[in-house]
Amino acid sequence: MPSDFDVIIAGGGVIGASIAWRLARNNLRVLLCDAHAIGSEASSAAAGMLAPEGEFHQPSPMLDLALGSLAAYPEFVRSIEADSGLPIEFRQTSALEIVLTGSAPLSPDQLRALAPLARPDAIGAIHHTNEAIIDPAALMRSLRAACLARGVCIKEQSPVTSITVTASDVQVAEHNARFAVLAAGAWSSSISVTIDGQPYPLPRSFPIKGHLLGYRLPPGSLPCTVRHDHTYVLQRADGFTIAGSSTEDAGFDRTIDPQIVSNIAARAGALVPALRDLKPESVWIGFRPATDHAAPHIGRVRSSRLWLAYGHYRNGILLAPATCDRICQQISALE
Repeated sequence: MPSDFDVIIAGGGVIGASIAWRLARNNLRVLLCDAHAIGSEASSAAAGMLAPEGEFHQPSPMLDLALGSLAAYPEFVRSIEADSGLPIEFRQTSALEIVLTGSAPLSPDQLRALAPLARPDAIGAIHHTNEAIIDPAALMRSLRAACLARGVCIKEQSPVTSITVTASDVQVAEHNARFAVLAAGAWSSSISVTIDGQPYPLPRSFPIKGHLLGYRLPPGSLPCTVRHDHTYVLQRADGFTIAGSSTEDAGFDRTIDPQIVSNIAARAGALVPALRDLKPESVWIGFRPATDHAAPHIGRVRSSRLWLAYGHYRNGILLAPATCDRICQQISALE
């Protein structure tokens, strides 16, 4: 029996949607399913800080993957914008890691020249010059439109509960396809997978909850991302300034905790004193898709017709181009 689609993708965050778009660009028939709306969970909640060296401090395969993904971002964004007709705020920039004790590569004067709003008692900073900022919500709006423009069939409010993989096809709900990709973020391992009649134990995925705060400062007043310890402050082009974050293993609890909000506000105010007397204009949470492994699961399950693309933790936006390339190249090689 002919397949309904070439590929079915479970999960419409930045990872699933970018894979769907790229495969459709390669003239494959793609179905993209999401339990809610495309990009409505962790992807749109992210701050949008693309910081390979801020995330991975030592040479490693993950750092190499992240650096390659960041290098691919300008073309990634241009191609999505070209297909969607919608703009994406993307800016290649730098970041300052504030140093309070000891010595630092940048002097206090150099720090103030790059980030006049940073805390005045810093003895200097480490300057990370290879970073970028993106608006994740704009990225997801544009990705959704690009998917539709390329003929992707999108089914929202359509949770995937099981994937059945055989030697000849893959079945997801009432549809069948030649291949499937599981990219449901923190919800991935809750989906039942059967391969050749046997249950397949997926690597565990789970949510790590994070709070973020949004402020309004004059546009251009924070030209560099500023970080110290577990606190960061970055600014979008229109002056919207984001401070984060928190880390909680609290399940899928969407409650906003006033004490955590107060703690982030105090840390952000210490880092950028201009925020001290401001009330956040918005507060939100997101569920980072964590896994028990040190790296995300990206690739084919054995020699089956199923690929995994989840467990990116707080680097899903950063690693989207690299993950998309790897999965799509592997699937296209079987064409």
